[in-house]
Formats: sequence, C-alpha cells, structure tokens
Amino acid sequence: MSTVGNSPRWLAVTALAKIKNGAYSNLQLNQLINDHEMDRRDINLLTNMVYGVIQHRLTLEYWLTPFVRHPGKLDPWVRELLLSALYQWQYLDKIPQRAVFNETIEIAKVKGHPGIRRFVTGVLHQMDRSGLPKFDAIQDADERLSVTYSMPKWLIEELRRQLGADKMVSILASLNQPAKQSLRVNPAVSTVEDVTNALVNAGLTVEASAVSPLGLVASDGQAINTEAMRYGMFTVQDESAQLVVPAMDLRPGDHVLDACAAPGGKTTQIAAALDPEQGGEVVALDIHDKKVKLISQNAARLHVADRVAATALDARKVATEFKPASFDRILVDAPCSGIGLIRRKPEIRYEKQLSDSLNLQKIQLAILTACAPTLKKGGIMTYSTCTILQQENQDVIDQFLASHPDFELLTTPTANHLKADRKTRTLTIYPDDYLSDGFFIACLRKK
Repeated sequence: MSTVGNSPRWLAVTALAKIKNGAYSNLQLNQLINDHEMDRRDINLLTNMVYGVIQHRLTLEYWLTPFVRHPGKLDPWVRELLLSALYQWQYLDKIPQRAVFNETIEIAKVKGHPGIRRFVTGVLHQMDRSGLPKFDAIQDADERLSVTYSMPKWLIEELRRQLGADKMVSILASLNQPAKQSLRVNPAVSTVEDVTNALVNAGLTVEASAVSPLGLVASDGQAINTEAMRYGMFTVQDESAQLVVPAMDLRPGDHVLDACAAPGGKTTQIAAALDPEQGGEVVALDIHDKKVKLISQNAARLHVADRVAATALDARKVATEFKPASFDRILVDAPCSGIGLIRRKPEIRYEKQLSDSLNLQKIQLAILTACAPTLKKGGIMTYSTCTILQQENQDVIDQFLASHPDFELLTTPTANHLKADRKTRTLTIYPDDYLSDGFFIACLRKK
C-alpha cells in the first residue's frame, strides 16, 4: 500500500469516521498516535485536523451540501475525507490548496475504487470553480449563527436568554479557538519554579497561568511525554478546574469527602493539601469500579496515595454509608452536561440537548442532599460543574438552599481575585473570560 496510508490526513479520516460513529475523539487520537511512528509535525497536523473537522462540522457540511446530490448515501469515510479537505482548504492557511486537493484525491484512489476517486476529484474541482456558499444567504438569524460557529441552535438560544446576545457571540467565537495545554504543579513533590525549569529544559515554552497560582500553560511540545510528568511533578488539568479545591479552604488535618471523584484530578489536589500525620484524608467515591482504580493510580503517580481512600459508591447513597457529621469538607464536583468543555471536547456540542441539563439537575440536587447530613457544623461543602448553564449551576444551589435552611452561601474565593467585582457569591468562569474551560463553583457552609 502507498505511504499515503500512514499520512496524518489518512489517519484523520479514519479517526473521524470512528468518532462520527460514537468513539471518543481524545481516545481515538491517543490510540492512533501510539500505534504509528509520527514526528511532532505530523502529530500536530493529525490532532488539528481531527479536532478542527469536529469543531467546524456544521459549517463544513453547509459548504459541502450543494456539491453532493445524495449526502446520506455517501460512505462515511468519503464524507469525512471531503469535510477534512474543506477544513484544510478554508482554515489551514499554511497548506497550499493544490497540496490539499492532490492528497485528498490520492487517499480516495488508494482507499476506494476508481468511481470514488472520480467523484471526489469532481466535487473538489466544482467547489473550486463555483466557490463556497456564503453564510449571509441563510435567512434565519439563529440558523446563520449555528452554521457560522457550528453550534446547535438550542445552545445559541439558551446562552442568549441567560447572558445576552453579545456575551453569547463572544462565548461561541472563543469555543472554536484551540485549547491550551494546561498543567497543575503538584505541591506534594515540586514547585512552580522547578516544573517550569524542567519543562523549559525539555524544550517546551512555559507561561504562568493568570487563573491559578499552581497553573502553567505549556506549548511547543507535549508535556505529558516529559520526565517531569513521569515523576509526578505535575498533572494535566485545566486552569479553571484548578480553582475548585482552593475554594474549599482546606486544613492539613481535615477529613474530606470527594463525592464524584474520577479520574482523580481534584482528589489528588485535595490530597496534596492534607497531612496524613495530622489525620488528613480524602475519601474519593465513584460509581464505577474501573474509575475507582483510575483514582488510585493517579494518587500513586502523584505521591499522595497515603491520604486517599478510593471507594466505589453512588454519591446519592452517601448518607446511608457514612455517619452524620463525618466530614470537615465535602466536594461535589457533580456530573454535568460539560458545555464548558466544548473547546477541549468539541463533539459535546452535537451530543447534548437542553433536556439533558434538566435531567442532570435532579441528579446534582440528589447528590448535594445526600452529602449534606455527613458534613460537620461549620464545615464547607463545595459544589462545582464544568458547564455554564444556569439550570445546572445557580438553579441547583437556589433549590438546595430553599430546602436546607441550615446552610448558607459563602463568596467563592480565588487567590488571583478573579471577577472580584461580580454581583454573585458563586463564581462562573465563561470560556471567553480567560480562554480556559467554562466552570461554576459555589461554597456552602453548614451553620
């Protein structure tokens, strides 16, 4: 077979067809990168193409539609091949159009029969001759926004209703920018200075995070492939996610519950703030045994396993398994729609509906309600989500407080005094605020 079969473009088409069929983008990419010998440039192109096509899928499909008579009858890989050609042509300005078209036709020739090669060649040349359809031809304003930003209409309508038109457009535009490579220094074994030096010595460019004091943003290389990562000096975690644990106001001897803990990013951050010699421990729960193992593995890698007790349990059953007033601090990092993660996991935008948020709200409230009796008086229960929808955030807190008069809402603190002029006690980080993930954090104290 031609070497085209190992090219990043070929691998991208393979990955995209599987992802469209339900596979996870990050797992597919990791598998392909592990299975094929590729240099950094090829890995970057493969990653860029896979995430880029997923990110801009509605836009790319709008451009493709006039040139394909029966789009539903196309082989999935042929469709992904044409969409990936469009993506490179329109969004990757360093690759000449001729190179994009030639390699696309070559893939069609090697992967398909002569009829497919002729079809792909014809579509590409027709696009080039006629030009792509313009967005302003779309009459409906929300449909036009949906195609322009490749976002579902329900999300556009909901963000406008909750935040106003300007903020909605700002968020949509920011979600199609590339995600940063964000790291959290592990204070159990290292410092910001030591991790920075180690990564710079490994050839990476490193900047301090404006969001989190323990955060670093790396570029020009893969931080996860460094010795510093293997030694557990840092872990990969978004800057916004790093704000949750400091808001808990932990003390070294605290007995802490992390009610929805997998894969353990926040568990290990909690553990690093505890001292096992003073009795500090975090009980980390997940409903699935496999994910409980993942928490334990992460705790071992980051050298904090001596203060982590990982257990399989549905967080809605906390009150039946633990005595009242068992914990000084509780974290409910609740299962949510993940709308704040769209930049990092672009397929979320096509998988979720507004009804998902309303269904999740019931689960989120049930977990808070189950955990509440196990908190000591004067203790703090911190609630967080990686979504930006009010239904799963402020609405959940308002409902919980209405039925739990023994709790009061504190102002969520941050070391860098983020959004200090906000009117709310809760903290919402939107994806356009710092180009980090969208996140919500509320701190509830038991009176």
